Amino acid sequence: MRRVVVLGPQRHVITVTEELRLLGLSGRIATITAGWQEREAEDDELSAALGNRAVNLRLHARTDDVFAQDRQLFSAHRRRQDSLRQLQDIYRLRLDHLMASASMLMTRAGPPEIVEPERADTIEQLRALDAHHLRRIRDVHDVFEQQELPGERRALAQHRAEVQGILAECDAVAIAGGHVSTLIGRMRLLDVASGMIDKPILAWSAGAMVLTERLIAFHDRPPEGAGNAEILDVGLGLAPGIVALPHATSRLKLDDNARMALFSRRFAPADCICLDAGSRGRLTGRSWQFTDGTLRIDRDGHTVPASVEAP
Repeated sequence: MRRVVVLGPQRHVITVTEELRLLGLSGRIATITAGWQEREAEDDELSAALGNRAVNLRLHARTDDVFAQDRQLFSAHRRRQDSLRQLQDIYRLRLDHLMASASMLMTRAGPPEIVEPERADTIEQLRALDAHHLRRIRDVHDVFEQQELPGERRALAQHRAEVQGILAECDAVAIAGGHVSTLIGRMRLLDVASGMIDKPILAWSAGAMVLTERLIAFHDRPPEGAGNAEILDVGLGLAPGIVALPHATSRLKLDDNARMALFSRRFAPADCICLDAGSRGRLTGRSWQFTDGTLRIDRDGHTVPASVEAP
């Protein structure tokens, strides 16, 4: 039975220790801190929170070693990243126009029987664009896998085998935050998901995001740009049915009901879960349970107590 725990940020309010105790695990914990990039090994505080039982998988360092040994794979990886960046730029252009009209329609006054169908149609166009972009991203990843056959490359195969060996000896996996694109990229390249499907997983911040079905970048108050939420990548799908929103209170205009209603309806049927400090969600099998104080954004744009079922 799958057990996944998603948590709010651990920097100031540490809840992972209690969740680990509730899981009743006494063995070693595989940790993933690749999102910290060059600071990956600076994990003393995390190790202490896990009862000094942490075994860092060192995914960022392993990837650097693979690329140093296999320059052809490194070049192919860069080409894939270039393709993804170009797709993201085109997607962002299309998204800006749709979001502008959708945002205006969400606050447009008028008879509901006139306005609401137009809102719904515009939201469906947004959802269709998001789905199209996600398919294009999957296509890019599939081409990379089919052309480069990464699992058959010696350096990468060796590191993948070492990671799988460590995971086999650990009772659970803990995934920290950091740079979400770096985190998912390292986890995907080293095929970490295949070794942790049947293990309890505890994740927070970017770590929680990579477990969902779609990585969604969001920030309503960016230093520049329109602040439109956008599909960033394919997630691992181990935490289905939710959109994980770390630091939701500081990154989203939660008091703007029209904006939040558009956000929630756009990403339906998944439920948008606010993962602020102290928030916790537990997936057991197919059922989600959330602790008191954990909020979700409902279809009317209000924050309400989280209570959802995974599909």
